[in-house]
Amino acid sequence: MRFLDLVSLIFYNLSRRKGRVLLTAVGVVIGTSAVVVLVSLAVGLRENATQQLWGINDLTSIEVYPGYNMKSSGGGMMMGGGGGEIEDIKYLTPNAIKEFQAIPGVTRVIIEDYFQGSLDVVYGKLHGYSSLMGISVDDLADMGLEASAGTTELVKGTAVVGSWINRNFYDPKARPDDPPLEPPDLMGQTLKFVVSKWSQDGIEIKKTYSIKIVGVLKESRGQSDGSIYMRLDEISAWNEWVRGTRINRNKEGYSNVIVKAESPEQVIDITDQINTLGYMAYTPQSTVQGINSFFTILQVIFGGVGAIALIVAAIGIANTMAMAILERTREIGLMKAIGATNKDVMSIFLGEAAGIGFIGGLGGVIFGWGASAILNIVAVSYYTSQASANGGSPLSSVASTPFWLPAFALVFATVIGLISGLYPALRAATLVPVTALKYE
Repeated sequence: MRFLDLVSLIFYNLSRRKGRVLLTAVGVVIGTSAVVVLVSLAVGLRENATQQLWGINDLTSIEVYPGYNMKSSGGGMMMGGGGGEIEDIKYLTPNAIKEFQAIPGVTRVIIEDYFQGSLDVVYGKLHGYSSLMGISVDDLADMGLEASAGTTELVKGTAVVGSWINRNFYDPKARPDDPPLEPPDLMGQTLKFVVSKWSQDGIEIKKTYSIKIVGVLKESRGQSDGSIYMRLDEISAWNEWVRGTRINRNKEGYSNVIVKAESPEQVIDITDQINTLGYMAYTPQSTVQGINSFFTILQVIFGGVGAIALIVAAIGIANTMAMAILERTREIGLMKAIGATNKDVMSIFLGEAAGIGFIGGLGGVIFGWGASAILNIVAVSYYTSQASANGGSPLSSVASTPFWLPAFALVFATVIGLISGLYPALRAATLVPVTALKYE
């Protein structure tokens, strides 16, 4: 039997029993749509979880801090914290930076150093506060940061501020009934950085620097939003003034460094190597990896729940095909009498079972996709209203249907139908023609 004749006969047989085929396919529709909706929900939850994480903006960065070997009370050694005394400290010295640069996959090492004194940022009559940081790069773009205004390049006497810095200003002479302060536009302005320290006699000593703001960073939901960046050599000089002594980097090292990897795939391995060297390394990639692992398990669980409904539908397909054999026994005998082989008969019944699975799967994909879209509209509108009332970031979507899911669900439903028709098709193919023709 030719393939086109087989397909034509399968669709003809299915069309003769529209009601029964439709009722059987409904079970497949429910199971397939459940798979699509539940897996889409798991994918959407994973995407929202990663989007809502603060500071997850550059998956090639590794933050490295000095390592602490802790001596436990029991005499054993503990690394990185916990109870006990500090036995040894692994400082981020220039030699340590050379070790990091020698690790395969590392593109560069960026030094960060915090200002260790008190800082008062003055703009006109307004005063502000912030974290002040020195960076060893000439351009913050090397750290993956972007400017919403101005530039990311650092030169002496200038600074680049985070997106939230202008919210940190206040008027010390403001009255209780004054209207809320409008955040000032700092771009291009020259601010006074008043740095201070305390002498041994308890006297406060201040210095004032005029610093021009040459750039405002885009919001990253990370550390950069609340930081002011300047050149490392300037911050190091200010720290030496605060301490009253020259800093020996070979002994004290730096506050922390950022190690940049060639690709996110190499980050976890590089982080492990740095930790093995005795330092404390952290990367957002490990957090994202843990989230992805959790939601992958969730996808499997949700998909399994939908698959159970498909298996129940498969029983319905098997029952429908078994009943079809009883009704068409004489027809099967007649087909065999005029030359149809066991393979031909089996192909027809398998094709009908797969056809029911395909029809139900197609309906389930369409219905599941539509249900996911409706769920998105309802949930996003609800959470948007909640975010506007209580603050926070609104959700972009609740359910997200990946491109492979509809195709997978359709093929899975068709295969389920095919498998459920195996026994009835085998039974039909093994009927004896003479006995089938005599069947009433």
